[in-house]
Amino acid sequence: MATNPPDTPSPPNTPVYRRLARRLQERVDAGAYPPGTRLPSEPELSAEFGVNRLTVRQAVAELERAAVVEIRRGVGTFVRPPAVRVSIAVDPRSQRFDLGSVPTALPNDESTDGEFVVAAPPVTGSAQDAEAARQLGRTPAELSRVDSVIRLGGRARAACSYWVPFGPLPAELVRPGRPGNLVPDLARAAGVELEYDWRAFGAVGADLADAELLGVPPGTALLVREGVSCTPDGAPALYVRRRIDGSSARFVLHFRDR
Repeated sequence: MATNPPDTPSPPNTPVYRRLARRLQERVDAGAYPPGTRLPSEPELSAEFGVNRLTVRQAVAELERAAVVEIRRGVGTFVRPPAVRVSIAVDPRSQRFDLGSVPTALPNDESTDGEFVVAAPPVTGSAQDAEAARQLGRTPAELSRVDSVIRLGGRARAACSYWVPFGPLPAELVRPGRPGNLVPDLARAAGVELEYDWRAFGAVGADLADAELLGVPPGTALLVREGVSCTPDGAPALYVRRRIDGSSARFVLHFRDR
């Protein structure tokens, strides 16, 4: 039977269901409920903590929103395994050349992991297409686009979109499902060498398309890494926008020799 860890004090106005969620979270953190473990049923938790079943249901829903548990309808509620975290290192002194640092930083299982083409959608008047055109100093009609997904541990971790000021792109390069590393692949297709111009970091909630691609609920926090790569003479040659499952990765800047 799971043991109760010490109860962390909560502010006096904290709702009962949230206090219960914290108690269950503490059990998970303490290892009382290991990954893959089925939580006690609603009646069992209700009896143990002296609360009604609605309160239990609200507490479990809170844990599901926090990605602590997974509710399998008709089966039960199970503790999720810890998220796989990948450090994507960017050395501002030495990573001048753009080799596609996100996919090259990911551990690679040739059968399931890596970067894979999803589609080569036409460049239209969408807000993202307009931003790419602005960053590259071109009109949308002059751009080509290709979308990909980066997979790690058998599941999608990042959705990527690339815009380049040339086209049409080679059919084999944009074949859906094609594995590769699109930054050097696009550079080779254009016959240019790419260097970082700038990179920016932010966060957004997953829209419906990214939620479906990454297998996360709409609104899930995604890290956004976007920027322009240029030729050695400074001409903008690629705009990239990556949306990364925020539970799976972090960016690390190293400022000293390691």
